[in-house]
Amino acid sequence: MLVVYFSSKSNNTHRFVEKLNCKSLRIPVKKTDLSVSEDYILIVPTYAGGGNEVRGAVPKQVIHFLNSPQNRKHCQAVISSGNTNFGDTFAIAGPIISQKLQVPLLHQFELLGTQSDVLKVQNILDSYQ
Repeated sequence: MLVVYFSSKSNNTHRFVEKLNCKSLRIPVKKTDLSVSEDYILIVPTYAGGGNEVRGAVPKQVIHFLNSPQNRKHCQAVISSGNTNFGDTFAIAGPIISQKLQVPLLHQFELLGTQSDVLKVQNILDSYQ
Protein backbone atom coordinates (compact mmCIF):
# COMPACT_ATOMS: atom_id res chain seq x y z
CA MET A 1 0.00 0.00 0.00
CA LEU A 2 1.28 3.43 -0.91
CA VAL A 3 1.88 5.86 1.96
CA VAL A 4 1.38 9.54 1.22
CA TYR A 5 2.72 11.79 3.95
CA PHE A 6 3.58 15.32 4.88
CA SER A 7 6.64 16.27 6.85
CA SER A 8 7.87 19.77 7.62
CA LYS A 9 11.51 20.78 7.71
CA SER A 10 11.83 19.03 11.09
CA ASN A 11 11.51 15.75 9.15
CA ASN A 12 9.93 13.89 12.09
CA THR A 13 7.24 12.29 9.94
CA HIS A 14 9.74 11.66 7.14
CA ARG A 15 12.03 9.76 9.49
CA PHE A 16 9.09 7.69 10.74
CA VAL A 17 8.03 6.80 7.19
CA GLU A 18 11.61 5.83 6.30
CA LYS A 19 11.50 3.20 9.07
CA LEU A 20 8.43 1.62 7.45
CA ASN A 21 10.39 0.55 4.35
CA CYS A 22 7.35 1.03 2.14
CA LYS A 23 6.43 2.72 -1.10
CA SER A 24 5.84 6.36 -0.21
CA LEU A 25 5.21 9.78 -1.66
CA ARG A 26 5.89 13.01 0.22
CA ILE A 27 3.60 16.03 -0.05
CA PRO A 28 6.02 18.90 -0.72
CA VAL A 29 6.52 21.70 1.80
CA LYS A 30 6.21 24.26 -1.00
CA LYS A 31 2.83 24.44 -2.68
CA THR A 32 2.50 22.18 -5.70
CA ASP A 33 -0.21 20.31 -7.56
CA LEU A 34 0.62 16.75 -6.55
CA SER A 35 -1.76 14.14 -7.93
CA VAL A 36 -2.10 10.53 -6.77
CA SER A 37 -3.74 7.91 -8.99
CA GLU A 38 -3.70 4.91 -6.65
CA ASP A 39 -5.08 4.09 -3.21
CA TYR A 40 -2.97 5.22 -0.27
CA ILE A 41 -2.85 5.68 3.49
CA LEU A 42 -2.16 9.23 4.63
CA ILE A 43 0.31 9.92 7.45
CA VAL A 44 0.12 13.45 8.76
CA PRO A 45 1.61 15.43 11.66
CA THR A 46 -0.55 17.70 13.81
CA TYR A 47 0.01 21.42 14.14
CA ALA A 48 -2.07 22.71 17.04
CA GLY A 49 -1.51 24.85 20.07
CA GLY A 50 -3.04 22.60 22.68
CA GLY A 51 -6.01 23.10 24.93
CA ASN A 52 -9.15 23.62 22.88
CA GLU A 53 -7.28 25.14 19.94
CA VAL A 54 -7.60 22.94 16.85
CA ARG A 55 -7.47 25.61 14.15
CA GLY A 56 -4.46 24.98 11.97
CA ALA A 57 -4.06 21.39 13.22
CA VAL A 58 -4.01 20.01 9.67
CA PRO A 59 -1.03 21.38 7.73
CA LYS A 60 -2.03 23.72 4.88
CA GLN A 61 -0.12 21.59 2.38
CA VAL A 62 -2.25 18.56 3.34
CA ILE A 63 -5.45 20.59 3.00
CA HIS A 64 -4.34 21.74 -0.46
CA PHE A 65 -3.50 18.15 -1.45
CA LEU A 66 -6.86 16.83 -0.20
CA ASN A 67 -8.80 19.62 -1.92
CA SER A 68 -8.21 17.67 -5.14
CA PRO A 69 -11.10 15.22 -5.72
CA GLN A 70 -8.61 12.84 -7.36
CA ASN A 71 -6.44 12.75 -4.24
CA ARG A 72 -9.39 12.54 -1.83
CA LYS A 73 -10.97 9.54 -3.55
CA HIS A 74 -7.82 7.44 -3.22
CA CYS A 75 -7.31 8.08 0.52
CA GLN A 76 -8.20 4.83 2.27
CA ALA A 77 -7.28 5.74 5.86
CA VAL A 78 -5.26 8.14 7.99
CA ILE A 79 -2.53 7.87 10.62
CA SER A 80 -1.45 10.93 12.59
CA SER A 81 1.37 12.06 14.80
CA GLY A 82 1.50 14.68 17.50
CA ASN A 83 2.94 15.68 20.83
CA THR A 84 1.33 14.43 24.04
CA ASN A 85 2.30 17.76 25.68
CA PHE A 86 -0.70 19.23 23.84
CA GLY A 87 -3.19 17.11 25.79
CA ASP A 88 -6.59 16.76 24.15
CA THR A 89 -5.27 17.98 20.80
CA PHE A 90 -2.64 15.21 20.62
CA ALA A 91 -2.47 14.03 16.98
CA ILE A 92 -5.86 15.64 16.30
CA ALA A 93 -5.14 16.12 12.59
CA GLY A 94 -5.96 12.41 12.15
CA PRO A 95 -9.46 12.53 13.63
CA ILE A 96 -10.21 15.75 11.73
CA ILE A 97 -9.23 14.21 8.38
CA SER A 98 -10.87 10.88 9.24
CA GLN A 99 -14.18 12.61 9.93
CA LYS A 100 -13.97 14.93 6.93
CA LEU A 101 -13.15 12.16 4.42
CA GLN A 102 -15.13 9.41 6.15
CA VAL A 103 -12.10 7.09 6.28
CA PRO A 104 -10.76 5.12 9.26
CA LEU A 105 -8.25 6.57 11.71
CA LEU A 106 -5.83 3.66 12.07
CA HIS A 107 -3.20 4.86 14.54
CA GLN A 108 -1.77 7.87 16.37
CA PHE A 109 1.82 8.18 17.53
CA GLU A 110 4.04 10.71 19.25
CA LEU A 111 6.70 12.69 17.36
CA LEU A 112 9.08 10.16 15.71
CA GLY A 113 7.15 7.15 16.97
CA THR A 114 8.57 4.17 18.84
CA GLN A 115 9.66 0.82 17.45
CA SER A 116 6.27 -0.46 18.59
CA ASP A 117 4.55 2.23 16.50
CA VAL A 118 6.64 1.27 13.46
CA LEU A 119 5.71 -2.41 13.83
CA LYS A 120 2.03 -1.57 14.31
CA VAL A 121 1.94 0.62 11.21
CA GLN A 122 3.85 -1.98 9.17
CA ASN A 123 1.19 -4.53 10.17
CA ILE A 124 -1.55 -2.10 9.21
CA LEU A 125 0.05 -1.52 5.81
CA ASP A 126 0.41 -5.28 5.27
CA SER A 127 -3.29 -5.76 6.02
CA TYR A 128 -4.16 -3.31 3.22
CA GLN A 129 -2.12 -5.19 0.59
